[in-house]
Amino acid sequence: MKPAPIILTVAQTGASGAVLTRAMLRRLEADTRVERVDFIISEGGLRVCAEEIGIPGRSKLLNHILGHVPKKTVEQANIDIGGSVASGSYPSDGMIVLPCSMGTLARIASGMAQALIERAADVTLKENRPLLLCVRETPYNRIHLRNMQLASDAGAVIYPVTPVFYDLPKNTDDMARQYVDRVLGHIGLPQDDAYVWSGRAKR
Repeated sequence: MKPAPIILTVAQTGASGAVLTRAMLRRLEADTRVERVDFIISEGGLRVCAEEIGIPGRSKLLNHILGHVPKKTVEQANIDIGGSVASGSYPSDGMIVLPCSMGTLARIASGMAQALIERAADVTLKENRPLLLCVRETPYNRIHLRNMQLASDAGAVIYPVTPVFYDLPKNTDDMARQYVDRVLGHIGLPQDDAYVWSGRAKR
C-alpha cells in the first residue's frame, strides 16, 4: 500500500539561522512524499531573513526563500490565531520550529499561545504529534534549561542547532543541509543523499 502523503508545519522564529530554514523548505519542496508544508514566520524571523540571507520583506517571501514559486508550501500569518493549523482537526503529521528562539520556547513550554506559531505547537502536543524545537542559543541559562525540560516533559523533542564537522563541510550551505537532513530523518523523512557516518570522514 502506498504511504499517505505527509503534511508538515514549519515555523521560523527570530533566532539566528535563516539558512537552516531555507534548506529545510527547499528539501521539503523537493520531497515527493510531502503533499503540503504550512509555513509560519514571526516578525523576528522576517528580520533575521533580511539580515542573514538578504530577503527584504514579506513580499513574495517564499519565492525568495525557495528560489522559485512554491508548489506545496503555503504561508500562514502568525497573527492569525485562527489559522488552519490552530485546530487539532486539521490533518498534520508534525511540526518543526527552526530555528526556535528562547522566547518561543518559553511560550510553548508555558502554554502561552498568543500567536499562531505557539498555538500550532500547542495543538501538535495535545494531538500527540511530533514537535521538534530546534533551539538556537548559547550559552543556556537556567531559565532556558528549565523551559527545555518543561517542553520535553510535554512531549516535544529538543533538537539544538548543533553543526557537525565529521562530514568535512565545504561551506555553511553544506552544514545547514546536513543538520536539516538529521532533523528530517528524526521526524520520519530520511533523505536518500543524506550523509551517513561510515567510520571515517569523507575525503
